[in-house]
Amino acid sequence: MTNQSITMIKIEHQPSEARLQELGVKTWPIWSKEVSQFPWTYDESETCYFLEGDVIVTPNQGEPVIMSQGDLVTFPAGMSCTWNIRRDVRKHYNFG
Repeated sequence: MTNQSITMIKIEHQPSEARLQELGVKTWPIWSKEVSQFPWTYDESETCYFLEGDVIVTPNQGEPVIMSQGDLVTFPAGMSCTWNIRRDVRKHYNFG
């Protein structure tokens, strides 16, 4: 796997309710975190849907990516990054 594919964060801004239902987003657990900054590595891919918050995620070998309420985001397995939570986060999440 190349560094480029490891750092590729995919964002769907404001996906339709039908898309969220197709994925079963409302059945996923919820994760919450206050304003903070921390390093993170994804052992497996994660898809999440932001209910609240404002975040900048910067991959170690990539450009910062801004995400916020209403975004459906997929983080690739193997990516190391820094999370900068600028407004408290609540998100549904699903690994794998």
